[in-house]
Amino acid sequence: MDIEHLAKLARIDLTDEEKTKFSGELENILSYFERINRVDVADIEPSAHAFSVENVWRKGDHPGPTLPVEALQKMAPAERENQVVVPKVVE
Repeated sequence: MDIEHLAKLARIDLTDEEKTKFSGELENILSYFERINRVDVADIEPSAHAFSVENVWRKGDHPGPTLPVEALQKMAPAERENQVVVPKVVE
């Protein structure tokens, strides 16, 4: 495991002591993932949650009237194809 490469990707500076410590800890974590990968899950149905998830609405909570698209477009700083265009925040 190239701990120096990982530190560079994470943009963190590690001392030699930290490199030794974290390298060992990372090896332990990866070996645990190897154990998990050996578990036979062929007959298990995929799921997003461990428990059943449902939308829960408050009593009497019903959708109300909405603004017309034209009114929302006038309020938006910019719009394209009936969607609000916002400045890019992630590069």
